[in-house]
Amino acid sequence: MKIAITDWTFPDLGIEEQIVASHGGRVEARQCKTEEGLIELVADAETVITQFARLTPRVIGAMAKARAIVRYGIGVDNVDLQAARSHGIPVCNVPDYCIDEVADHTLAFILSLTRQVVSHTVDIRSGQWRLAVPLAEMKALRELVVGIVGFGRIGREVARRLSVFKCAILVHDPMVAPDVMTAAGATAVTLQEVVSRSDVLTLHCPSTPTTRKLINIETLADMKRGAILINVARGDLVDSSALVQALESGVLAAAGLDVFDPEPIPLDHPVRRLKSVILTPHIASASPTAVKTLRETAARLAVVAARGDLPANIVNGVTAPRGFA
Repeated sequence: MKIAITDWTFPDLGIEEQIVASHGGRVEARQCKTEEGLIELVADAETVITQFARLTPRVIGAMAKARAIVRYGIGVDNVDLQAARSHGIPVCNVPDYCIDEVADHTLAFILSLTRQVVSHTVDIRSGQWRLAVPLAEMKALRELVVGIVGFGRIGREVARRLSVFKCAILVHDPMVAPDVMTAAGATAVTLQEVVSRSDVLTLHCPSTPTTRKLINIETLADMKRGAILINVARGDLVDSSALVQALESGVLAAAGLDVFDPEPIPLDHPVRRLKSVILTPHIASASPTAVKTLRETAARLAVVAARGDLPANIVNGVTAPRGFA
């Protein structure tokens, strides 16, 4: 039983190796950088675990024995879901390992930007002791409207945290019933309404063909002048060029970004120099507990599939284990 791991950002793979070995299997892992390298690794694997490597139709087509693809994480936008489905390969994610971490990170961005924490830190380090920004930029959440796009596990935790700050909460998610949002203390609205009415707009939807570049030149033009954008979901939800233009022109007052398109952000990208932007390197999900849960869950899903059973958390609609239908 070979479990292939295409790439990882952990210090080692001891957790995965121990779980797989306890079921009589072995891990073969490489930090794959090319399509050819991926094809060579996955060709004879019973299960493939991936983090950020691009699993294209060609790579998936080379999986002669794979009974599942498991993604380290919630999003699966690096895997061609349709190609996997056409080959009868289930694609699984780990949907609940970092809900609190990402929700906390969202609030950290919102509070840092509304209370100007970073601006004042930088000012003090330069020798100043003063209000570093115009008074109008010091905002209290109770006076603001916060819009949430995407009301899955993370979006709901963000709303739960925001409720104690007494702000108005708007939510857009066409996949969730309005009464669920109402029960959470939020108001269900259209995309246009959440964009145009929010003082702070935070994104918590997956990257799909319908959501990529959801925030673009047109939607940014509809936002309140001086609004704040938060993105801890996926970088390609936002048109990066349009975002920079909106920040430089003052259409947006600020942004908090844990994700970007592309990643890593190029060294010469203008977003790196904008003082109105707080950046973190795609680490909103990180905590010792979350990462341990992620790795254990991914390894166990891989073992279940490799042994011929249908794993949990399938996201591409495959309903029978490959080769065991």
